[in-house]
Amino acid sequence: MSNYQSRGTMKKTISQTKHLCWHVALFSILLVASVFYPLPTLGQTGREVRETRIRELKQSGDRWVEIDVYNQMLTAWEGSEPIFAVLVSTGRKSARTPAGVFAIQSKHEVARMQGEGYDLPVVLYTMYYDGHYAIHGADWHNKFGQAVSAGCVNVPVREAFWLFEWASVGTPVVVRD
Repeated sequence: MSNYQSRGTMKKTISQTKHLCWHVALFSILLVASVFYPLPTLGQTGREVRETRIRELKQSGDRWVEIDVYNQMLTAWEGSEPIFAVLVSTGRKSARTPAGVFAIQSKHEVARMQGEGYDLPVVLYTMYYDGHYAIHGADWHNKFGQAVSAGCVNVPVREAFWLFEWASVGTPVVVRD
């Protein structure tokens, strides 16, 4: 009986050790990830997270882009200095531009964009910042200052070129509603 108990105890100890190792490994991964992808403070709303990030960016001196959906305005910043601003067209009511904190993921001088009801084979100076959402030039309308897009941020082509040259992959993008 004593022999059986010691084997059972040993199995239990090994099982507990495996369980503990799994937890330590998970904790380590989360700790490292939180350094590169900080989580919002508990209790903060999306708006508070955006405002906190804006304060951090203004103190940093880094380049970043702010999109104000309510005022249909894009502003390029270097720290706390606004260095460029332009009227834009964000998503219409049925295809709103999502608010949040993002970063430019990829840049394309020319891109093709397709969706329900549109197929644009030449979209100039496209910078994707959240999945299929992008900041890009728009030469097919002149309704800047109005929410008319399919969700992206439409910018006049000349200004889109300037922004494309100024920003790089990784440049923060803050979209405010």
